[in-house]
Amino acid sequence: MTSKRIHFNAFDMTCVMHQSPGLWAHPEDRSVDYKKLSYWTDLAKLLEKGKFDGLFIADVLGIYDTYQGSGDASIRRGMQIPVHDPLMQVSAMAAVTEKLTFGITVSATYEQPYALARRFSTLDHLTEGRIAWNIVTSYLDGAARNLGHDRQISHDERYELAQEVVDICYQLWEGSWEDDAVLENRKTQLYADPAKVHPIEHEGKFFSVPGVHLSEPSPQRTPVIWQAGTSSAGRRFAAQNAEAVFTVAPNPQTLRTYVDDLRTEAESLGRDPRSLKIMTEICIVTAETDELAQAKYEEYLSWTDYEGALAFFSGVTGVDLSQLDPDKPLEYVDTDSARFALEIFSKADPTRTWTPHEVAKFIGIGAMGPVFVGSPSTVADELERWIDEADIDGFNLAYAVTPGTFEDFIELIVPELQQRGRYWDEYDESTTTREMLYGPGQKRVRDDHPAAQYRRAPVLTR
Repeated sequence: MTSKRIHFNAFDMTCVMHQSPGLWAHPEDRSVDYKKLSYWTDLAKLLEKGKFDGLFIADVLGIYDTYQGSGDASIRRGMQIPVHDPLMQVSAMAAVTEKLTFGITVSATYEQPYALARRFSTLDHLTEGRIAWNIVTSYLDGAARNLGHDRQISHDERYELAQEVVDICYQLWEGSWEDDAVLENRKTQLYADPAKVHPIEHEGKFFSVPGVHLSEPSPQRTPVIWQAGTSSAGRRFAAQNAEAVFTVAPNPQTLRTYVDDLRTEAESLGRDPRSLKIMTEICIVTAETDELAQAKYEEYLSWTDYEGALAFFSGVTGVDLSQLDPDKPLEYVDTDSARFALEIFSKADPTRTWTPHEVAKFIGIGAMGPVFVGSPSTVADELERWIDEADIDGFNLAYAVTPGTFEDFIELIVPELQQRGRYWDEYDESTTTREMLYGPGQKRVRDDHPAAQYRRAPVLTR
């Protein structure tokens, strides 16, 4: 039996410190350079050297201001603020790489789909098809208030709105321009045939988009669709739309339940359940031996920031941990924030109870995901266990320090995985993000994906 190749994406964000509160101050960390283009181009070249599938870029459109009723702790501790737009550096990274792909987080809640579709088409052209869109629905009240709303839209309604946004984008990407609409005929000076460029005439609950797509068809047309929701509404949305799913779980058993449910729901919608490629978040701390890796982990822990961790978790969940007893178990409550984060530490693992104090300590390195600590052999064993037991396809690798976490992975873990047949020695002939997921030749959405319904059949002429 041939071992399944494990997909790996690096996980980052255009901010000071992404997932390890406090470690921006570590002498080996470069995340304070997030505002320099060289940080991103250097990172892209490093990841391509390590044969990563891609770079997955997170984003938020607000400040974590739930803790103690303000954003002061987040600002004080650099907890994902300041934060830049995640799209701006992608063209530069694409210019210094040939294979590395880019998954970009953009909230569907606060976008005009007509303009958004053009932005992704532009990037798909400029990267020659190496783009994916991670669709989120935003969970911060502050984002809603600063983007024209009194408060954020209810959790489930955000997914209803997101579905209309992506439906509009699918129509623009797949159905507005026919495959042969662009002529580029220099002799006749005809660039495109207007008879083959069609208005989509969309009238919906949230948007009216009557016109044609502003961009000509890009290499993938529809960028690869990522989705990172784990609530019931998020799962439904992912089962319908996602080609790749990003999730977080405390152990492979809990993750397997989610994976099985998601694939079953996708199949009920007429999709091949194996077409959903599922990645989970992890962090890796490794060294030549287990003892050295543990010592490195303990040294990293000494830099973690308790207040920053509480501000982060409170902002994500909508629950102000400063109002709770730090030594009493967390209880799950429905909020309009990111429900998955509270589920992880309140009810996902029935064998363990979590207090606010324990949560803050846990997310000090790698935030919500587990941390694998050990030698290359130890870490590779754990990676294979998660892949096989949870039936997932790969990992989004968060960092403790950047670029050190990625450098250690490339130097130590990659050779071990290559020896086991779990990591490719060289990139294959894939040139687009979708081919990275499905194999060479699959540049367009699969026939069972909902975007495919908007394709225009070729007109036969005599």
